[in-house]
Amino acid sequence: MTRWVLAHRWQVVVVWVLLTLAGGAMASGTIDKLSFESKLPGRHSQQANDDLARQFSATGGKNAPLLLTVTLPAGAGFDTPAVRDQWTSLVHGVTPKSGRSVTYADAAGGTGKALLSKDGRTTVALVYPPANPTTSPYDAWLPGIKAKLAHATVAGAPVELTGQPVLSGRDSGGARSPVGETLIGALGALIVLALVFASGLAVLPLLMAAVAIPTTFLLVRGVVSITDVSFIVQYLVALIGLGVAIDYSLLVVTRWREERQKPGGSGPDPEARREAIVRSLNSAGRAVALSGATVAISLAALVVLPVPFLRSVGYGGLLIPVVSVAVALTLLPVMLYAWGDKLDRPRREHRPDSRLWSSIARWTTRRPVVAALLSGAVLLALAAPVLVIRLGAPETTTLAHGGQPAVSFRKIVDAGFGEGIARPVEVVAPATDAGALTGRLGGIDGVAGSVSPADWARGGRTVVDVWTTADPSSPGGRDTVTSVVDTAQRTPQALAGGGPPADVDFIDAVYGSLWLIFAFVALLTFVVLARTLRSILLPLKALVLNALSTCAAYGAVVLIWQKGYGSAALYDTPAVGSITIWVPMTVFAFLFGLSMDYEVFILHRIRETHVELSAKGERDTVVPSVVTGISRTGRLISSAAFILFLAFVALSTVPITDVRVFATALAAGIIVDATVVRGILAPALVTLMGRANWWFPDWAARALLIRDRPQPPAAAGPVPGPAGEPERRRDPV
Repeated sequence: MTRWVLAHRWQVVVVWVLLTLAGGAMASGTIDKLSFESKLPGRHSQQANDDLARQFSATGGKNAPLLLTVTLPAGAGFDTPAVRDQWTSLVHGVTPKSGRSVTYADAAGGTGKALLSKDGRTTVALVYPPANPTTSPYDAWLPGIKAKLAHATVAGAPVELTGQPVLSGRDSGGARSPVGETLIGALGALIVLALVFASGLAVLPLLMAAVAIPTTFLLVRGVVSITDVSFIVQYLVALIGLGVAIDYSLLVVTRWREERQKPGGSGPDPEARREAIVRSLNSAGRAVALSGATVAISLAALVVLPVPFLRSVGYGGLLIPVVSVAVALTLLPVMLYAWGDKLDRPRREHRPDSRLWSSIARWTTRRPVVAALLSGAVLLALAAPVLVIRLGAPETTTLAHGGQPAVSFRKIVDAGFGEGIARPVEVVAPATDAGALTGRLGGIDGVAGSVSPADWARGGRTVVDVWTTADPSSPGGRDTVTSVVDTAQRTPQALAGGGPPADVDFIDAVYGSLWLIFAFVALLTFVVLARTLRSILLPLKALVLNALSTCAAYGAVVLIWQKGYGSAALYDTPAVGSITIWVPMTVFAFLFGLSMDYEVFILHRIRETHVELSAKGERDTVVPSVVTGISRTGRLISSAAFILFLAFVALSTVPITDVRVFATALAAGIIVDATVVRGILAPALVTLMGRANWWFPDWAARALLIRDRPQPPAAAGPVPGPAGEPERRRDPV
């Protein structure tokens, strides 16, 4: 394939230039077409939220309300008509005409007391402006509402604005373009590449990324024309695409540099230069193709989920390794042939073996048990916090840090309204059942209040808002939400919507078949690795280590974001209390494949050395193979991992907490995997398994449909030749 590519250099370059220009020209339009929707087809909560959007002007549903609150001075109360009228007039005045709101005076059947504190001095009003489908659903209305409330008072007390849309920081502006973050990641990558190559070759991997990213956006444009694609994909394509494209190119360029230093690998002879590139791609290119396949397989876990939002992330993610592999196997060889020698200036002797990683590999192979126990203990310690992971939306009290909105929400909680008032359950039911249903829901243990104003009835349907005492993301709050949903569903034609029920349905949809999805990914990955490595134990070891790496990433996220050990220092954000529901599954899909890249790079080089040594008649090939494999890939993998780490750090600067949590998990996971797992634990285990690494029985070859299976290495030594011929050495391969 590489010879064909080099024979058609101009055609290859023209195709990639056209794809890059087309993708770049259409990138802005592609981003504009990305979706902010996150629906769960067939779920009751989605049906309720669709009903709310259809009959109630896109108000409420999964979008939490704004909260207006006021606390009267001592001795004053809301029982006087003048104060009551002033309060209701103010709330209705700031509510958009197509929106809806409720005060204690609007609630029917005496349920208005749920919006008054026990001492009668503090009240809360819920305001639902019409939402737009962005990360900032109320950005069209909030500036006007804030202006009206700037100097508003009731009986001399100031009116305060709070609520989750304000506390979360999503009260203005939508998702921004990923150009800034991509430039930051590219600059960091260029510095690392300059240190690795110390020559003009540093620009080649960046050039490949500059081709891969627009081309991937071009393919995303095609996907967008068929189905909705999440806005998060733009950040994944730009930043993860940057890291993956550079990693694959780095592997090929490093191997080309090594092959070029062999006799006849460089010089003016075009054939010698061509063969050096062919040898490089025959080795490193296979590793790149295998790595891309493992990444694609792990991302297939998202595609099979019954959640359109995550499926779209899977589609976009699948395109990243596919395009990056294609660029590394076609355009990069052409660039190396035309410009490789010219860019490798100043010319220095390249040392393929890293002194540092050679020392680490020798220590690991001399003391494999100690290395395995120490690195395994570190990995298990990092993964341990995953046992207490909590999935859900961030608790509102964790968002309430600093500023007047935080102080206002704390007042609401202290006044006894319950933390759940920031994210009510919205029950859509027949208007004739509103009174009875409101009473039943309000009597559930753990419910702090329920209201159903008369003006919320439209088209024979009405809305009942119910909120919990505990935050709906907490274990106690989630149990109460489940009870509310069950009670609502016992009423004919009633559906429970809003954010909390949607969270429960989301968790069930994503994680209900989790083990089946894991088994699917593990089986496909095992088959691909076993066919390539001709081994049973090496793929099994790789799967186990990948699972531990992913758990370590989860553990880091729990410590940093759920518990808050570092979130304030790194992002000026306190602990969020819960990990966003979609993050763990998406982290698994990306990190499982990306970390498998490094395992593939190492094992491919170890097997290559093993075959070479066996061909020379060496019997003990394990330790030399491990030392050579680690010493020649350690520097490459650590550099590639650091480049990906910088890309994830750039991703974490996106001003969306969910994306920051996701980026933190990927950054922590990739660093742990490239150092503790692949640098120490993996080579220690390969050393301990010895010749069992290459155990590959006939039944396995038949099961994997391998027809050209090579014979296992035989003992070296002279064997009798045919009659009349001298003895010859046995060919072990």
